[in-house]
Amino acid sequence: MNHTRNEMVAPGPHDATSRAPHGRDGPLLECRGVWKSYTMAGHRVEAVRGVDLRIDAPGFYAVMGQSGSGKSTLLHLLAALDRPDRGEIEVAGRAVHALDERAATQFRRRQIGIVFQQFNLISTLSARENVELPGMLAGEDPDWLTERSRLLLDRLGVGKRADHRPDALSGGEQQRVSIARALLFSPPLVLADEPTGNLDSASSRLLWSLLGEIAAEHQTLVLMVTHEPAAAAHCRAVYVLKDGAVHATFNTEGLDAAGVASRYQHCTG
Repeated sequence: MNHTRNEMVAPGPHDATSRAPHGRDGPLLECRGVWKSYTMAGHRVEAVRGVDLRIDAPGFYAVMGQSGSGKSTLLHLLAALDRPDRGEIEVAGRAVHALDERAATQFRRRQIGIVFQQFNLISTLSARENVELPGMLAGEDPDWLTERSRLLLDRLGVGKRADHRPDALSGGEQQRVSIARALLFSPPLVLADEPTGNLDSASSRLLWSLLGEIAAEHQTLVLMVTHEPAAAAHCRAVYVLKDGAVHATFNTEGLDAAGVASRYQHCTG
Protein backbone atom coordinates (compact mmCIF):
# COMPACT_ATOMS: atom_id res chain seq x y z
CA MET A 1 0.00 0.00 0.00
CA ASN A 2 1.59 3.28 -1.08
CA HIS A 3 -0.09 6.25 0.54
CA THR A 4 1.09 9.70 1.45
CA ARG A 5 1.04 10.60 5.11
CA ASN A 6 -2.04 12.77 4.67
CA GLU A 7 -3.85 10.03 2.84
CA MET A 8 -3.07 7.34 5.38
CA VAL A 9 -4.02 8.95 8.68
CA ALA A 10 -4.53 12.66 8.18
CA PRO A 11 -5.46 14.38 11.46
CA GLY A 12 -8.86 15.95 11.70
CA PRO A 13 -9.94 19.37 12.98
CA HIS A 14 -10.69 18.03 16.46
CA ASP A 15 -7.43 16.09 16.71
CA ALA A 16 -5.52 17.22 19.79
CA THR A 17 -2.47 15.22 18.69
CA SER A 18 -1.89 16.79 15.27
CA ARG A 19 1.72 17.76 15.78
CA ALA A 20 5.07 16.58 14.46
CA PRO A 21 6.23 14.21 15.58
CA HIS A 22 4.64 14.40 19.02
CA GLY A 23 4.88 18.00 20.10
CA ARG A 24 7.51 17.83 22.87
CA ASP A 25 11.12 17.11 23.68
CA GLY A 26 12.08 13.86 25.37
CA PRO A 27 10.96 10.27 24.95
CA LEU A 28 7.65 9.17 23.52
CA LEU A 29 7.61 6.31 26.00
CA GLU A 30 9.59 5.69 29.16
CA CYS A 31 9.41 3.18 32.00
CA ARG A 32 11.59 3.58 35.08
CA GLY A 33 11.82 0.76 37.59
CA VAL A 34 8.31 -0.56 36.92
CA TRP A 35 7.07 -3.46 39.06
CA LYS A 36 3.71 -5.24 39.07
CA SER A 37 2.59 -8.31 40.99
CA TYR A 38 -0.63 -10.29 41.33
CA THR A 39 -2.00 -12.84 43.75
CA MET A 40 -3.11 -16.05 42.05
CA ALA A 41 -4.42 -19.07 43.96
CA GLY A 42 -2.97 -17.64 47.13
CA HIS A 43 0.49 -17.13 45.63
CA ARG A 44 2.18 -13.85 44.84
CA VAL A 45 3.32 -13.63 41.22
CA GLU A 46 5.73 -10.88 40.21
CA ALA A 47 4.78 -10.37 36.57
CA VAL A 48 6.93 -7.28 35.89
CA ARG A 49 10.16 -6.84 37.80
CA GLY A 50 11.87 -3.51 37.47
CA VAL A 51 11.31 -2.75 33.78
CA ASP A 52 13.40 0.08 32.37
CA LEU A 53 12.46 1.04 28.81
CA ARG A 54 12.85 4.22 26.80
CA ILE A 55 11.83 4.89 23.19
CA ASP A 56 12.62 8.36 21.85
CA ALA A 57 11.64 8.10 18.18
CA PRO A 58 8.46 7.12 16.35
CA GLY A 59 8.57 3.81 14.52
CA PHE A 60 7.48 0.19 14.65
CA TYR A 61 8.94 -1.77 17.58
CA ALA A 62 8.36 -5.22 19.06
CA VAL A 63 8.33 -6.74 22.53
CA MET A 64 9.12 -10.45 22.53
CA GLY A 65 9.33 -12.96 25.35
CA GLN A 66 8.27 -16.42 26.40
CA SER A 67 4.91 -17.11 28.00
CA GLY A 68 4.98 -15.70 31.50
CA SER A 69 7.73 -13.18 30.76
CA GLY A 70 5.46 -10.23 31.54
CA LYS A 71 4.63 -9.05 27.98
CA SER A 72 0.88 -8.69 28.43
CA THR A 73 1.20 -7.18 31.89
CA LEU A 74 3.64 -4.59 30.59
CA LEU A 75 1.34 -3.70 27.71
CA HIS A 76 -1.60 -3.21 30.08
CA LEU A 77 0.53 -0.92 32.22
CA LEU A 78 1.66 1.11 29.20
CA ALA A 79 -1.96 1.40 28.07
CA ALA A 80 -2.99 2.79 31.46
CA LEU A 81 -5.34 -0.16 31.85
CA ASP A 82 -3.56 -1.03 35.09
CA ARG A 83 -1.23 0.78 37.50
CA PRO A 84 2.22 -0.38 38.58
CA ASP A 85 2.94 -1.27 42.20
CA ARG A 86 5.93 1.03 41.95
CA GLY A 87 7.94 2.79 39.31
CA GLU A 88 7.07 5.44 36.74
CA ILE A 89 5.58 5.33 33.23
CA GLU A 90 5.45 8.32 30.91
CA VAL A 91 3.69 8.45 27.55
CA ALA A 92 4.24 11.57 25.43
CA GLY A 93 5.32 13.41 28.56
CA ARG A 94 2.34 12.40 30.72
CA ALA A 95 2.92 10.43 33.93
CA VAL A 96 0.30 7.77 33.32
CA HIS A 97 1.21 5.86 36.50
CA ALA A 98 -0.11 8.79 38.54
CA LEU A 99 -3.50 9.09 36.81
CA ASP A 100 -6.68 8.14 38.61
CA GLU A 101 -9.15 5.90 36.80
CA ARG A 102 -11.16 8.71 35.23
CA ALA A 103 -8.10 10.63 34.06
CA ALA A 104 -6.52 7.42 32.74
CA THR A 105 -9.65 6.68 30.69
CA GLN A 106 -9.67 10.16 29.18
CA PHE A 107 -5.95 10.08 28.40
CA ARG A 108 -6.10 6.59 26.91
CA ARG A 109 -9.05 7.48 24.70
CA ARG A 110 -7.15 10.24 22.86
CA GLN A 111 -3.46 9.51 23.36
CA ILE A 112 -3.16 5.71 23.20
CA GLY A 113 -4.56 3.47 20.47
CA ILE A 114 -4.95 -0.21 21.32
CA VAL A 115 -5.21 -3.07 18.82
CA PHE A 116 -6.29 -6.34 20.41
CA GLN A 117 -5.83 -9.92 19.22
CA GLN A 118 -9.56 -10.56 19.66
CA PHE A 119 -10.52 -7.38 17.71
CA ASN A 120 -13.00 -6.33 20.48
CA LEU A 121 -15.54 -4.96 18.03
CA ILE A 122 -19.14 -4.43 19.15
CA SER A 123 -21.19 -7.06 17.30
CA THR A 124 -24.33 -4.90 17.00
CA LEU A 125 -22.50 -1.94 15.44
CA SER A 126 -21.31 -1.50 11.88
CA ALA A 127 -17.62 -1.12 11.05
CA ARG A 128 -18.08 2.64 10.79
CA GLU A 129 -19.93 2.84 14.10
CA ASN A 130 -17.21 0.79 15.80
CA VAL A 131 -14.57 3.22 14.58
CA GLU A 132 -16.60 6.23 15.69
CA LEU A 133 -17.53 4.85 19.13
CA PRO A 134 -14.58 6.35 21.09
CA GLY A 135 -15.36 9.73 19.54
CA MET A 136 -19.03 9.44 20.41
CA LEU A 137 -18.12 8.66 24.02
CA ALA A 138 -15.83 11.69 24.00
CA GLY A 139 -18.62 13.96 22.71
CA GLU A 140 -16.99 14.71 19.35
CA ASP A 141 -18.88 16.37 16.52
CA PRO A 142 -20.84 13.72 14.56
CA ASP A 143 -19.99 15.27 11.20
CA TRP A 144 -16.27 15.13 11.97
CA LEU A 145 -16.60 11.53 13.15
CA THR A 146 -18.37 10.53 9.93
CA GLU A 147 -15.65 12.09 7.79
CA ARG A 148 -12.84 10.76 9.96
CA SER A 149 -14.11 7.17 10.00
CA ARG A 150 -14.70 7.26 6.24
CA LEU A 151 -11.15 8.44 5.64
CA LEU A 152 -9.60 5.82 7.91
CA LEU A 153 -11.65 2.91 6.60
CA ASP A 154 -10.97 3.92 3.00
CA ARG A 155 -7.22 4.18 3.54
CA LEU A 156 -7.12 0.86 5.36
CA GLY A 157 -8.85 -0.83 2.46
CA VAL A 158 -12.22 -1.56 4.07
CA GLY A 159 -14.20 1.53 3.10
CA LYS A 160 -16.65 -0.54 1.06
CA ARG A 161 -17.38 -2.63 4.17
CA ALA A 162 -18.16 0.36 6.39
CA ASP A 163 -21.82 -0.53 6.86
CA HIS A 164 -21.22 -4.22 7.57
CA ARG A 165 -21.30 -5.65 11.06
CA PRO A 166 -18.30 -7.64 12.35
CA ASP A 167 -19.86 -11.05 11.68
CA ALA A 168 -19.97 -10.17 7.97
CA LEU A 169 -16.27 -9.29 7.86
CA SER A 170 -13.25 -11.55 7.53
CA GLY A 171 -10.70 -11.69 10.34
CA GLY A 172 -8.34 -9.45 8.42
CA GLU A 173 -11.10 -6.93 7.75
CA GLN A 174 -12.12 -6.90 11.41
CA GLN A 175 -8.54 -6.24 12.45
CA ARG A 176 -8.29 -3.34 9.99
CA VAL A 177 -11.46 -1.87 11.49
CA SER A 178 -9.93 -2.19 14.96
CA ILE A 179 -6.80 -0.39 13.70
CA ALA A 180 -8.98 2.40 12.28
CA ARG A 181 -10.65 2.73 15.67
CA ALA A 182 -7.24 2.90 17.37
CA LEU A 183 -6.19 5.70 15.00
CA LEU A 184 -9.33 7.82 15.41
CA PHE A 185 -7.55 10.58 17.38
CA SER A 186 -4.11 10.05 15.76
CA PRO A 187 -2.54 9.03 19.08
CA PRO A 188 1.23 9.29 19.55
CA LEU A 189 1.29 5.70 20.84
CA VAL A 190 -0.39 2.61 19.36
CA LEU A 191 -0.11 -0.65 21.30
CA ALA A 192 -0.79 -3.93 19.50
CA ASP A 193 -1.26 -7.11 21.53
CA GLU A 194 -0.51 -10.14 19.33
CA PRO A 195 -2.58 -8.44 16.59
CA THR A 196 -2.30 -11.30 14.09
CA GLY A 197 -2.93 -14.16 16.49
CA ASN A 198 -6.30 -14.91 14.87
CA LEU A 199 -5.28 -14.27 11.26
CA ASP A 200 -3.93 -16.49 8.50
CA SER A 201 -0.36 -16.03 7.28
CA ALA A 202 -1.24 -13.87 4.29
CA SER A 203 -3.43 -11.52 6.33
CA SER A 204 -0.74 -11.40 9.01
CA ARG A 205 1.94 -10.27 6.57
CA LEU A 206 -0.32 -7.55 5.21
CA LEU A 207 -1.11 -6.32 8.71
CA TRP A 208 2.54 -6.19 9.81
CA SER A 209 3.36 -4.13 6.73
CA LEU A 210 0.40 -1.88 7.42
CA LEU A 211 1.47 -1.20 11.01
CA GLY A 212 4.94 -0.33 9.76
CA GLU A 213 3.47 2.08 7.21
CA ILE A 214 1.34 3.75 9.87
CA ALA A 215 4.36 4.26 12.11
CA ALA A 216 6.50 5.67 9.30
CA GLU A 217 3.94 7.82 7.54
CA HIS A 218 2.28 9.35 10.59
CA GLN A 219 5.36 9.47 12.86
CA THR A 220 3.62 7.28 15.43
CA LEU A 221 5.17 4.92 17.95
CA VAL A 222 3.69 1.47 17.31
CA LEU A 223 4.72 -1.08 19.94
CA MET A 224 3.68 -4.66 19.23
CA VAL A 225 3.73 -7.60 21.62
CA THR A 226 4.45 -10.73 19.62
CA HIS A 227 6.02 -14.17 19.81
CA GLU A 228 6.51 -14.40 16.04
CA PRO A 229 9.95 -13.67 14.56
CA ALA A 230 8.27 -13.02 11.19
CA ALA A 231 6.30 -10.19 12.82
CA ALA A 232 9.30 -8.73 14.63
CA ALA A 233 11.28 -8.71 11.36
CA HIS A 234 9.03 -5.84 10.22
CA CYS A 235 10.02 -3.76 13.25
CA ARG A 236 12.89 -1.36 13.84
CA ALA A 237 14.04 -2.98 17.08
CA VAL A 238 13.07 -5.78 19.46
CA TYR A 239 12.89 -5.54 23.25
CA VAL A 240 13.31 -8.97 24.81
CA LEU A 241 11.52 -9.61 28.10
CA LYS A 242 12.76 -12.36 30.40
CA ASP A 243 11.64 -12.97 33.98
CA GLY A 244 9.63 -9.75 33.99
CA ALA A 245 12.42 -7.37 32.90
CA VAL A 246 13.92 -6.08 29.66
CA HIS A 247 16.75 -8.57 29.24
CA ALA A 248 18.11 -7.41 25.88
CA THR A 249 17.46 -5.16 22.89
CA PHE A 250 18.52 -5.64 19.28
CA ASN A 251 18.01 -3.87 15.97
CA THR A 252 16.45 -5.82 13.11
CA GLU A 253 18.07 -4.03 10.17
CA GLY A 254 19.02 -6.62 7.57
CA LEU A 255 17.36 -9.49 9.46
CA ASP A 256 14.63 -11.74 8.10
CA ALA A 257 12.42 -13.96 10.27
CA ALA A 258 15.17 -16.57 10.64
CA GLY A 259 17.67 -13.88 11.60
CA VAL A 260 15.33 -12.45 14.22
CA ALA A 261 14.68 -15.93 15.61
CA SER A 262 18.42 -16.56 15.88
CA ARG A 263 19.09 -13.26 17.65
CA TYR A 264 16.15 -13.83 19.98
CA GLN A 265 17.35 -17.29 20.91
CA HIS A 266 20.82 -15.90 21.57
CA CYS A 267 19.34 -13.25 23.88
CA THR A 268 17.23 -15.71 25.85
CA GLY A 269 19.58 -18.70 25.85
